[in-house]
Amino acid sequence: MAHVRRRSGALLAFALSCAAPVALAAPSLPVAPAKLDAEVQTLLPGLETLYQEIHAHPEIAFHETRTAAVLAHQMRRLGFTVTEGVGGTGLVALYENGRGPTVLVRTELDALPMTEATGLPYASQDPTAAHSCGHDLHMAIWVGTAATLLQFKSAWHGRLMFIAQPAEETVAGAKAMMADNLYSRFGKPDFALALHVSNSPAGQLMLKPGTLTTALDNLRITFKGRGAHGSMPNASIDPVVMAAHFVTDVQSVVSREKNPAEFGVITVGSFQAGTAPNIIPDQAVVELTMRSYSPQIRSLLLEGAKRTALATAAMANAPQPEILVTAGASSVENDPVVTARIGALFQGLFGSNLDLEPVYGQPLFASEDYPEFINGDAPVPSLFFELGAYDPKVIAADKASGTPVPTNHSPLFAPAMEPTIQVGVRAMSYAVMNLLHGR
Repeated sequence: MAHVRRRSGALLAFALSCAAPVALAAPSLPVAPAKLDAEVQTLLPGLETLYQEIHAHPEIAFHETRTAAVLAHQMRRLGFTVTEGVGGTGLVALYENGRGPTVLVRTELDALPMTEATGLPYASQDPTAAHSCGHDLHMAIWVGTAATLLQFKSAWHGRLMFIAQPAEETVAGAKAMMADNLYSRFGKPDFALALHVSNSPAGQLMLKPGTLTTALDNLRITFKGRGAHGSMPNASIDPVVMAAHFVTDVQSVVSREKNPAEFGVITVGSFQAGTAPNIIPDQAVVELTMRSYSPQIRSLLLEGAKRTALATAAMANAPQPEILVTAGASSVENDPVVTARIGALFQGLFGSNLDLEPVYGQPLFASEDYPEFINGDAPVPSLFFELGAYDPKVIAADKASGTPVPTNHSPLFAPAMEPTIQVGVRAMSYAVMNLLHGR
């Protein structure tokens, strides 16, 4: 997901009830679990090799040419019709199997611009990029799901729309694919599915209807002043002082304008100004991120930050600052009917091995651009679920030593291939088949 995920290593819980009553048929299993599991087992060696290959050769946003080519080859080999270069480096893989709905399954292509520090034998060979968010696992599960579905294509009917998007980490890739006329070119799906791994125990699943992630807005604000010698501040309009005021004053939007019962946060993560201690520069640049769940709080934070920046500059008798929105994404909203339908299915498949609690977890603090695929005048019913990917023994050892379990985006993030890939393929395959089986 875009930016750091703030999740503990605690067991994740199923959310198996809905915000509104929904009549559900008994979950349908068009393929016996033992039969599907045996097929997944035969795929695992190849999927693990694919995962390690992608992990060792990460590519950052909109530069995922090698990664996209690897996935395109895999999908063509399976028999999908593949179109590359959608939205830059994205790809769309289609498979027709009779009359029925279209189900979109999304994965991401990009890595993070950071140095890996795991020491894994298949660690990144590029010191400037690393798959520290888990997109490499997502891609292996995506390919494994496609292979599994084709192996059992007599059990479902409809159309598979597997998309691999670029630039999720900069929340720009989904927008780029939609701007490249994704649905007018390839058709609009009837349902959509996606998953994301976390640092929870490998194989654990979390489903939650309604709001799952925060909305995101990033700003870059350039305060413009007048440079001067450090010994003559009266000859300057000091942008450092302006920016420093802003960093503290903008928090009053959260503490004094936002309802304290609703989630919302503003974080200034970058402050750049000056080149020497005795030079007052002519500009200072701050970058901040804002996270929220509700559209009302999202608007309050964004407008409050802009207003505070303008007021700060006016107070200093400075020119208006340049305010640029560098990224934005809506909250992921899971359809309650689809969530309940797949949740009931998963409970029967995975429940005996899970710590189930009939309560909703709290929404995640991370953000996603996946909503670009499902929002609009006619939203696509969708489920985005979370999959634990950390070895329980590592979690226990870290807990015993008082060391936090590495989160996504940590240079130490080292998820376990198994049972993560196996459970991910099984869960996504059954979810797709359930939606295409019609019961």
